Amino acid sequence: MKRRDLIRELVAAGCYLKRHGGRHDLYANPRSGRIAPVPRHNEIPDTLASVIRKQLAV
Repeated sequence: MKRRDLIRELVAAGCYLKRHGGRHDLYANPRSGRIAPVPRHNEIPDTLASVIRKQLAV
């Protein structure tokens, strides 16, 4: 999955960029209060994308 597609999906679900990290960006879900790192690779494996969704309760 392309990183930009995952970011669009997270933002559409109400998540926002909390801060930039060294190699990851941290996204937060204000409804659940959860935070998850999103790597800065162009391609993110589908399994990792599903783990990120689960961590953010999207």
